[in-house]
Amino acid sequence: MSGRAAHGPPPAGAAPTFRLPARGRRDLIPGMSHTPVSTPSGAAPLNRRQFLHRTTALAAGFSVWPAAARAAEPGPKLNLGLIGCGGRGRWIADLFLKHGGYQLAGVFDYFADRANAAGDQFQVPAAHRYSGLYGYRKLLEQPGLDAVAIESPPFFHPMQAADAVAAGKHVYLAKPVAVDVPGCQRIEASGRQATAKKLAFLVDFQTRAHPAYQEVARRIRAGQIGRLVSLDVGYQCDLYFQGMDEEFRRSKRDAEARVRAWAIDRVLSGDVITEQNIHALDVATWFTDAAPVRAYGTGGRARPYLGDCWDHYAVIFWFPENVLASFSSKQVGFGYDDILCRAYGTEGTVDTHYAGKVTLRTRDDVFNGDSRNLYQDGAVRNIAAFYDAIVKGDFTNPTVAPSVRSNLTTILGRTAAYTGKEVTWAEMMQRAEAWEFPLHELRA
Repeated sequence: MSGRAAHGPPPAGAAPTFRLPARGRRDLIPGMSHTPVSTPSGAAPLNRRQFLHRTTALAAGFSVWPAAARAAEPGPKLNLGLIGCGGRGRWIADLFLKHGGYQLAGVFDYFADRANAAGDQFQVPAAHRYSGLYGYRKLLEQPGLDAVAIESPPFFHPMQAADAVAAGKHVYLAKPVAVDVPGCQRIEASGRQATAKKLAFLVDFQTRAHPAYQEVARRIRAGQIGRLVSLDVGYQCDLYFQGMDEEFRRSKRDAEARVRAWAIDRVLSGDVITEQNIHALDVATWFTDAAPVRAYGTGGRARPYLGDCWDHYAVIFWFPENVLASFSSKQVGFGYDDILCRAYGTEGTVDTHYAGKVTLRTRDDVFNGDSRNLYQDGAVRNIAAFYDAIVKGDFTNPTVAPSVRSNLTTILGRTAAYTGKEVTWAEMMQRAEAWEFPLHELRA
């Protein structure tokens, strides 16, 4: 496993039929990582003059890699298993090894060629390479295995994470955590079970790990931009996944071919709003510190792919206390590329861009942050946080609940867009629609 028609709802009876953010792809080349200037918790905000002076004084002191990426302090080596050996899986496995506290003990992918490619790259013995639908369970049984990094298509996340926790393994899970409501509920239950079993369970959202985003979120909580009024949320990128579409056209278009082309398959990816747009909507739910109450939306598809995912959405979310969020996304065309969340308050504005500027403006204060290398830096920080949680015995697992919340938010928006009707959070949860894939057609 590798590893996010016309307008209107899907045709009656159609089956509700995974990938890197566009901006993040271009930022895989290491660049300067600018640590934002921030005030200590509880301290008075800096005025403009203090801020500019401090920024100038610190500007020359930053390194290409965040501090979390530097060689780990001497400590136990954790045996890590990789579940999902696609491009991102192999990329993040390399980051785990660069951390210094992990060694790759085994790899799994549904496709043997991908498991072998990862095994060759990281010199994993042939006996520790697994494939087939349930081959990851053999990996979980491997003696001495401490943890797994799950980088498979999102449809498989709930099952694989639950099995890993049941086997007593720490879990590092890619976003999105699931493609439907029952899957989100299963992840939530796995997170609670992990805490009860003294296991770490971390969901890899890069934005929430970045100091600039953390700082503006803290300032929103502190009331620095006043009462939150509304948000603009967007995820705009060019035509994407063309290679998967081309491969799928040449295939038998059976279940295995769908798994190889998971990112253009609605059931396996969750559709673009869940698989990719979640980056922006996660920030919105973080800044509001709430789940939306209801949503109304539309969308459709314009790109000529065989898959059944939509490629553009427009959704209005209503949050508690009449906070309104306007969301739009597109994954088609060319020329504009951004992942953003702007929060407007009665006293100021926060403006954030994935792998870009992260700023706050009020009449009395200013904050300027830069998340230029966020895609890599965020993963590096999460890998370090995962290691620290394990070795220090911190099993509170604080990333699970907000990740489930943002995942469900994307499903609410998706459901509203598919139906063309206003849908409430309570209605979505009560319906708890489950998405199905013909697992019986895959090799066990």
